[in-house]
Parts: sequence; structure tokens; C-alpha cells
Amino acid sequence: MSLANTLVTNEVKDASGTEVEFSRISTNGRTTEFAKVGELPNAPYRLKVSHQETGSGANLVRRSVVRFDKTVTGASLLPRGVGAYMVLSAPVGDLSATTEIKNVIANLMSFCASLGASTTILYDCTGNGAAVLVDGSL
Repeated sequence: MSLANTLVTNEVKDASGTEVEFSRISTNGRTTEFAKVGELPNAPYRLKVSHQETGSGANLVRRSVVRFDKTVTGASLLPRGVGAYMVLSAPVGDLSATTEIKNVIANLMSFCASLGASTTILYDCTGNGAAVLVDGSL
């Protein structure tokens, strides 16, 4: 699957569940970058996706990153960066299926976006994993 050049139909949402639109601004090798549609020049809001492979044959490992970075105005009125990303490290040269890759991604997403037995995605970051990221707890 390749990403569309514009992400405008609910692919990305904010904490209130509202769609945030992004448009591809560059692709270089195995890295692509999107900018938020209508972002201010002094407040970039970016989505980056990248992949790197090391090793060969059964030792081939792929490291993939999906990352959001946003420049915001801090309480001091200075620009500050906020970023969040997901990293996948997978021994793709020694896996016959993507089942276990999907399992660990699902584990991470469900831990961050849900509460125990809930089946609802919690965009407001009240899911168990997201809450500990937001408030720095264990």
C-alpha cells in the first residue's frame, strides 16, 4: 500500500477526533514528508514516514518510523516542538508472514487508544498508554 499524496478523509485526527489534513511535500528514497494543509510558516506541523533496512538474507531487519512533529507556542511565547512517533523493528528477512508484526503494532495501538475491555478508539488520549505518555506516570 502506498500513501495518497493528500491525507484528507479522516486518515489523521486530533485529540478531539477532528480530521487534520496533510499534503505530501517531499519523497526522498524511503522517506516521505507531509505538511499540514494550511500550516503557518513559523509553526510547521509535519508527518514523516521512513524505512531503513540493514543486513541481508535471513538477517535482514527493517526499521520503520511514523512520526508527527508540531511547532507550538509555549507559555513563554517561544516556539516549542512536540513530537510523537512509532518505531517498528522487524526481522523481515526471517519472517514467513507479517502476523507477528501486526500483533505488536496492534498491542501498541490498543494500549495507547483504549481502556481494557473497551473497543472504542480514544482519540482524547485517555487510553492507558497515551495517559502515561501525557502525564509521565508509570
